[in-house]
Amino acid sequence: MSSQLLIQTIANAIAASGMLALIAVGLTLAFGVMQMANLAHGHFFMLGAYTVYALYALGGWPFWAAVAAALVVGVVIGLAVERGIFRPLRGDVVAGFIATAGLMFVFEVFVGEMWGWGHMRTIPSPYMHPFKILGAAVAFQRMLVVPFAVTCIGGLMIFMRWSSPGRALRAVAQDPEAASLQGININRMTALALGIAGGLAGLAGGLMSTIYAVTPALGGHLILPALIVVIVGGMGSIGGVTLASIIMGFVMTFVTTLVDGVTALMVSVAVMALVLPIRPQGLMGHVTN
Repeated sequence: MSSQLLIQTIANAIAASGMLALIAVGLTLAFGVMQMANLAHGHFFMLGAYTVYALYALGGWPFWAAVAAALVVGVVIGLAVERGIFRPLRGDVVAGFIATAGLMFVFEVFVGEMWGWGHMRTIPSPYMHPFKILGAAVAFQRMLVVPFAVTCIGGLMIFMRWSSPGRALRAVAQDPEAASLQGININRMTALALGIAGGLAGLAGGLMSTIYAVTPALGGHLILPALIVVIVGGMGSIGGVTLASIIMGFVMTFVTTLVDGVTALMVSVAVMALVLPIRPQGLMGHVTN
């Protein structure tokens, strides 16, 4: 590997880590509060990307206004999914699993019928000129996700630790019954968790929309890596998932560059298989009795 390719691969790995972190942190937050996995979470990313396509590429909106709209769309869809699926099925893990698996197909069919099947939508970047690092050209657009990931995840950690709603979220995640007895509204907390999760995924989709070929199946391609990151990092652990996002982002990017994407996914599953026997609760997860 040449020095220029190495620098480009490292830059791509950093961007992939930031994107995975935004998606997986929301996924683990929702799981920690509701104890149910949202298989349709990757489709929030896809809908955020299509929002930017519709408003920026077709509608002529400023790029950043379209990205902000993608975040709002993610929040709204997250709240709708919480109210329509997770709240009625609270406590029934299998039913929630099946319902969100079906929701994946609903989103794909909806977008496919609206924008067409088999058509890869390309979105022009507002920043066409790359910048140079030791002679290697790095796309500025690809790196946009990094400061947003750092800011959002850092802000979420502060929110969870120091704010009253954040502490209430942590209490619900640890013991919903005890939290309810203390006067915490469980419905509000689950809605807050899904709203944050949806917003982060929609934001990631908007920021990365100019990098990916936007298709109805985009969300399905991302949910498995996101689930692997959550399992490796630790269910419900924001810090653990952030660390796992960095590890898996580098592993998958380097393997994809040196071999191919299918092998990268296989290697990521192998990493998960190596971690779980040693740390069944994940890198920074907590042991539950």
